[in-house]
Amino acid sequence: MSVVGFDFGNESCVVAIARQRGIDVVLNDESKRETPALVCFGDKQRFLGTAGASSSMMNPKNTVSQIKWLIGRQFSDPELQQDLKSLPFSETEGLDGYPLIHAQYLGEMKTFTPTQVFGMALSNLKSIAEKNLNAAVGDCCIGIPVYFTDLQRRAIIDAAKIAGLHPLRLIHETTATALAYGIYKIDLSENDPLNVAFIDVGHASMQVCIAAFKKGRLKILAHSFDRSLGGRDFDEVLFHHFAAKFKDEYKIDVFQNARACLRLRAGCEKLKKVLSANPEAPLNIECLMDEKDVRGFIKRDEFEQISVPILVRMKKPLEKALAEAGLTVENIHAVEFVGSGSRVPATIKILTEFFGKEPRRTMNASECVAKGSALECAILSPTFKV
Repeated sequence: MSVVGFDFGNESCVVAIARQRGIDVVLNDESKRETPALVCFGDKQRFLGTAGASSSMMNPKNTVSQIKWLIGRQFSDPELQQDLKSLPFSETEGLDGYPLIHAQYLGEMKTFTPTQVFGMALSNLKSIAEKNLNAAVGDCCIGIPVYFTDLQRRAIIDAAKIAGLHPLRLIHETTATALAYGIYKIDLSENDPLNVAFIDVGHASMQVCIAAFKKGRLKILAHSFDRSLGGRDFDEVLFHHFAAKFKDEYKIDVFQNARACLRLRAGCEKLKKVLSANPEAPLNIECLMDEKDVRGFIKRDEFEQISVPILVRMKKPLEKALAEAGLTVENIHAVEFVGSGSRVPATIKILTEFFGKEPRRTMNASECVAKGSALECAILSPTFKV
């Protein structure tokens, strides 16, 4: 019987499996621990995960990414409409009011629902797990955001059925993180709870959870979230900054070209990572558009300055979670910071100011949800004694 946990992110996915020794994150075909969450449709076949990422630049209009953001949401949702402007593939409203994705596949125009595309990406994760286990994978646990509606949860279960999976449970990502954190804690008391705040700033959203740990027990006290505050918002701020700069300096408008937009977004994402470790960083892109090479430069202080509107919004979910849990900042023993957006130094500064203590990074920011999901699957599975 399979014991597998899937963390299906907005940008990348992680697969973890439980073995007799513990929980392992498994490697994909390229020996990487993270697999891109996208599907690229070609003339003769479709490319999933890492294979899709390598052909996405050549084929941007037939590459479907950010599937998790689309699934189970109404086409008329204003947040979704805002995001669809930045996605290169084409979408329309279906008869049921949900988005339909259009892509050129096998030489003709095909229409897919987000649930179908999600199922395709999940089948790729399933095959990664099967290769590592050398056995069929059926039972699993899938991490989902706290704010998912009932419709979105049902859509995830439908997508899992398409991939031939049987989810034993859909577990909240922050709960999975808390599980992964608590399982190896051996210094917990039986009477006094240890209150830990888990802050997960992912690619598209921010989630906060406050958990109380006692010996052998975990209780979630409060949840809060901002579903449109994540790492990609920092990328977007940089993208608009440089798009305006290049329009002035080089007289090119990247918004007129889907591939130029993709390349500039990818460049800004790399730039953000460089800025997390360095006080300043250059941006050089060859032949961005109209045969022009472009170069830019930004300091970390300037980046933090243009990101202020995003950083200000971080405090609201923190305050809400504390109020819901009925605790004060003094009652929080530790703050754990995870997610891909946790690598931006300015976010750490905000959390340090709010909690009066520096957030800890004891967990792997990208893998904790998959590990917690695999652990939950092991708890529900009769083959393991946890």
